[in-house]
Amino acid sequence: MAQFFILLAIVLWSSLGIVVRFSALPVHVLTFYSLVIALMIQGTIIFAKGYHREIRGVATLKYPVLLGVIAAVNNISFFYAFKTTTIANAVLTHYTAPVIVAFLAVFFLKERLTKTIIAAILLASAGLVIMLNGLSVAEGQTVGIVSGLISGVAYAFIVIFGRLYARQYRPIMLTVVVNATIVLLLAPFIAEVPAGEIRNVLIMGIVHGTIAPILYYRGLQEVSATRTAVLGYLEPVCAILLSMVFLHEIPGLHSLFGGILIVCSGYLTIKTEQGETA
Repeated sequence: MAQFFILLAIVLWSSLGIVVRFSALPVHVLTFYSLVIALMIQGTIIFAKGYHREIRGVATLKYPVLLGVIAAVNNISFFYAFKTTTIANAVLTHYTAPVIVAFLAVFFLKERLTKTIIAAILLASAGLVIMLNGLSVAEGQTVGIVSGLISGVAYAFIVIFGRLYARQYRPIMLTVVVNATIVLLLAPFIAEVPAGEIRNVLIMGIVHGTIAPILYYRGLQEVSATRTAVLGYLEPVCAILLSMVFLHEIPGLHSLFGGILIVCSGYLTIKTEQGETA
């Protein structure tokens, strides 16, 4: 059941591009105000349930704060890659994360690197390259590619630390500290009010800033970091499907074929997880 929490979170996050496309705000401004809304919702729940009493001093929050800093680096570097190189380059470099996770998990989490997981990573990686039509290293795009790689490393550590600490904190407590950290880091760069963007801010705050991360951290309590990272490959596939529905963007055959390979890798990962827990 836990892997479906991960999958649902991925599906919800994959719709982020649609909200961003419909918004006229800069991404960092949209992110800031949506997380402010998310914190208001999460804070209300936490105080209503009495979860705030579980905090035993500021020192207990150091790991969620660290996770928030890494999440901020991931977001900023990923969005910067989108601005300074091609979409394909940004996504392909960002999704080096599962490969990095596979090796980091051996040292940080003592997870086994099985043949099935290696096969799933190779299958999903091939599908992603086909779907995005390969990596293009054109002149002037080096900074964007490096930025994408930085986001991939940051994403990998989000999965590792998320898995490491998800069982020590309630998912909503982990979410609220991570969101608060990102808000504090973005605050000095915010100089405008999202006039006329209330709907988009609310959607992001509720769906992408609250429901999705809570589901994700809940799933990480039981699903291994390596399998979680492989399932993350489904995000660009879901994004393409949602863009077909809401933006009427029809993908080419290479995108469809690559997407099928990624879906197969996700199925392989889920079936392996179920087999091991049966």
